Amino acid sequence: MDPRALPPRLVIDPSLPPEISVELRSTPHILRKARSGARMDTTKNPAVLFILPGFLAMLGLMTGMEGLLIAGMGVGLIVLIRWMAMDSTYRSTRRKLSLAQVHANYYVIPEDLDYPCQMLLRRAQNAVDAIMASRVHKDGLIDSIENQVSLPEEIWQIAQRLRRLSSMHSEHGKLVPRELPPGLEDAFKPYSSALDAAWTSLSRRVRHLEKYAKQVIKADRVYHAHRRLEALAAKTPEYQQLIADTVRDDLAHQRIRELADQAAHVRKLFEESILQARQAAGELIRSPLT
Repeated sequence: MDPRALPPRLVIDPSLPPEISVELRSTPHILRKARSGARMDTTKNPAVLFILPGFLAMLGLMTGMEGLLIAGMGVGLIVLIRWMAMDSTYRSTRRKLSLAQVHANYYVIPEDLDYPCQMLLRRAQNAVDAIMASRVHKDGLIDSIENQVSLPEEIWQIAQRLRRLSSMHSEHGKLVPRELPPGLEDAFKPYSSALDAAWTSLSRRVRHLEKYAKQVIKADRVYHAHRRLEALAAKTPEYQQLIADTVRDDLAHQRIRELADQAAHVRKLFEESILQARQAAGELIRSPLT
């Protein structure tokens, strides 16, 4: 499946403490429960589980039947072990649900967004993925530290604005009649225009991210060629000697100059692509959503 068609991933506020982020990220189903307003059932009485083993044990004592007494104690032990395991799971789930509810404003799940907003957020995430996976980023040829700080924050700012926009889109659709009475179109227009303006602004922001990613990918390709060329450059004397030994002098000088010119050209392309990637990053940082 085309990754561009996939729903966006969970987005968590990067300012949250790491231990909370890890906890939230590990239980997406709990986040969905919290968002839907689910509550843990506290009406169950664990004492009900022990009715049968207790009855068997009591009957065994009253009738003197050791078999029933042993059976009641055995069933009781099994029930106790299962209850302890279920209670531990219950308490863990309740704790995670409580954590998700307390931090409800610090994460955005795909279900928070309508389809257009989901696709826009996914585009932003894909752009950041391409930047972070690039060799020029990993090798520190662009501002890797700035990327690690600013790009997660950028995704978070886009995600929470898209969540708000999706909510207002839904509300707007419910409030505005499909067929407006004559003469009232202009009264509703400013509200629709406000939503359109917010969408346009966020779309432009994502395009800036994609522009930066394209420059990084371009730099990556040239960097890859540059590294291959450096490996060949170490063997330049061998190539020069081969040409000098096998080609007429005039032609040999020309081929040797071509080798040097080609190396210089690729290096220039590499330096220009790195500069363009840095400029694209600068444009992104100079106009933050924050």
